[in-house]
Amino acid sequence: MRKQLEIFPVTGLPEVAAGADLAALIADGTDLRDGDVVSVTSKIVSKAEGRLTYGTRQEAVDAELVRVVAQRGDTRIVQTRHGLVMAAAGTDTSNTAPGTVLLLPVDPDASARSLRVALKERYDVNVGIVITDTLGRPWRNGQTDLAIGAAGVRVVEDLRGTTDSHGNVLAVTEPALADEIASASELVKGKADGVPVAVLRGLEDVVLPVGSDGPGARALVRDAEFDMFSLGTREAARAAVLSRQAPAGPRGLDPSEVFAGLALDGVSLEVGDGVVTVSADEGVLVGMVAERVAVLLHAEGYGVAVRPGPGSAATVTFGSRSK
Repeated sequence: MRKQLEIFPVTGLPEVAAGADLAALIADGTDLRDGDVVSVTSKIVSKAEGRLTYGTRQEAVDAELVRVVAQRGDTRIVQTRHGLVMAAAGTDTSNTAPGTVLLLPVDPDASARSLRVALKERYDVNVGIVITDTLGRPWRNGQTDLAIGAAGVRVVEDLRGTTDSHGNVLAVTEPALADEIASASELVKGKADGVPVAVLRGLEDVVLPVGSDGPGARALVRDAEFDMFSLGTREAARAAVLSRQAPAGPRGLDPSEVFAGLALDGVSLEVGDGVVTVSADEGVLVGMVAERVAVLLHAEGYGVAVRPGPGSAATVTFGSRSK
């Protein structure tokens, strides 16, 4: 059990420009000790590494993403090449010149390793480094800081197989230490106080020996194959609908459009005020398409009901949106 944890803001740092020596700036601003963990906001790492681009934010997001997870209007939640899932690919237009966009570091773990080595070589201190960025979270309002880069710290504490105070065996408990460090440091850095660095003292058991950097924050990224929610609700519904292909032949789905993509040969859709009418030559096709229409409308936040109609027809009624 840790006796005490202290968190110190590193104040007085100047505006960081491309080529800045972050190790010197941080060391000059605080008295580092062996076993400290230095939490650094990704923005100053990006600025020091010259990760500034010209153009619009949407263009920057297009260049940084590898897939779109969810989209509502102009807001896009995307996966970056780092594996991170975040709004706007972590790009930032605050505190930058008009017409410029700040990108995340190319390799935040490598940036953390370089900073750790520089602090050891110049100031002979063995510290851990956590590079942080602000992320929203599914099912939770608000944002918090999480680790996107790390070096010299245990990023995860694996408690699986141990027992709790009642003797119960822990089966899935793996505290994300690097994320907890990032969030704790944000309490003294703040969003508008101009304090991009904090030092956490009392975590000696988390800091790794010199020469051992650990797996980095990349180890915290869940692989897509293990992600039960790899798409937004609406995107997942559309993907599921379009993946259920009709039998081979002329009745194949056209996935180029949402509703139009549901119209098989011989099936027509008529969209009215609060109702979609599905009709076809074969009743089985009517039911299949009507259910797909209902799934898409439900994913868009509408209350939905499917009702059989006369002959080979069905209606999908939908009420007011809930989201």
